[in-house]
Amino acid sequence: MKPVYVDNNATTQVAPEVMEAILPYFRELYGNPSSMHSFGGQVGPRLRTARAQVAALLGAEPDEIIFTGCGSESDNTAIRSALACYPEKRHLVISRVEHPAVRSLAASLAKEGYRVSEIPVDSQGHLDMGKLRASLTPDTAIVSIMWANNETGVIFPIEEIAELVHRHGILFHTDAVQAVGKIPLNLARTKIDLLSLSGHKLHAPKGIGALYIRRGTKFSPFLVGGHQEKGRRAGTENVPGIIGLGRGCELAAANLEAENTRVRALRDRLESELLRRIPDAQVNGDPEQRLPNTSNISFAYVEGESILLMLDEFGICASSGSACTSGSLEPSHVIRAMGVPFTMAHGSIRFSLSVYNTEAEIDFIIDKLPPIIDRLRQLSPFSRDRAVPCSLA
Repeated sequence: MKPVYVDNNATTQVAPEVMEAILPYFRELYGNPSSMHSFGGQVGPRLRTARAQVAALLGAEPDEIIFTGCGSESDNTAIRSALACYPEKRHLVISRVEHPAVRSLAASLAKEGYRVSEIPVDSQGHLDMGKLRASLTPDTAIVSIMWANNETGVIFPIEEIAELVHRHGILFHTDAVQAVGKIPLNLARTKIDLLSLSGHKLHAPKGIGALYIRRGTKFSPFLVGGHQEKGRRAGTENVPGIIGLGRGCELAAANLEAENTRVRALRDRLESELLRRIPDAQVNGDPEQRLPNTSNISFAYVEGESILLMLDEFGICASSGSACTSGSLEPSHVIRAMGVPFTMAHGSIRFSLSVYNTEAEIDFIIDKLPPIIDRLRQLSPFSRDRAVPCSLA
């Protein structure tokens, strides 16, 4: 059974064009680009091309890009760099719905004596801009706010936030792992100082990421040792990964229109049909200010994990907003932060599409999911007297 894969915010398939670009660097062009000999040296210009491809997608300059191992490393590097460059400042600001790469780091820094402010969101996932303004102080070293939420797809007004933060003389970082390749970006026209991205979210390989560092931004490397990346990130370059990331960014630029038209239309059809056929369901997040590929839907009176297990029997791959902790199910921190009611929060499912999804796959999900919800509600003690059977029409 071929899977119906709608979990692209978790990871994406490597594009065939990316795979084709990568393979020679495992076989014929396996030299170390730092070597003195010409066999390794010939790889250097290919890395410069990849760096330019990443920069072009971001609207940045090639020398503002350093390659990392993943988005999480980029996030950690950006935040720790700010703290190292401004050791007298002991405060950082994040949102309450950040990815664990930022949220867990902030929790760790709090144990080290740093003060952390978490900015709340409203029921549609919008950031509380008033509380963000009020949180900024002379002691703030960095503000880190994601460009788009990985669970709901809600897009934050990052350019406006960067302007605000800069007026206070504070560094601004954005985790743009989900945004890059899905919405147009032009960093040259923003006040963003640092931006993180990850290859495996845009049809490039796992194990490769990048960090944008605006020219003139004070920076302290996270990994030290060698001279790679102009001394900004030590370690022998992951040449196949870098080549793949460059090609993936080039493809993402070419597919931006399709992401925002065809993929968006598939997402909207999936949502509208599921909401029509399944009572007691809701979309989580702003209906407009969202990534074009992302839909987070809560189904009342059922558990997300049960839904996923039954979808998996049909080869449908999605994800849940819940996490199993100490034997008890807890809704995700994003869903909790938005104040989604308890009866809805546990039944949150994220569908995240890509340019490889088809109308037939969306039809398949629309056909299979309503009976699944109906069956689970019949088994649920919370819904026996409340839930209305799903329409199969």
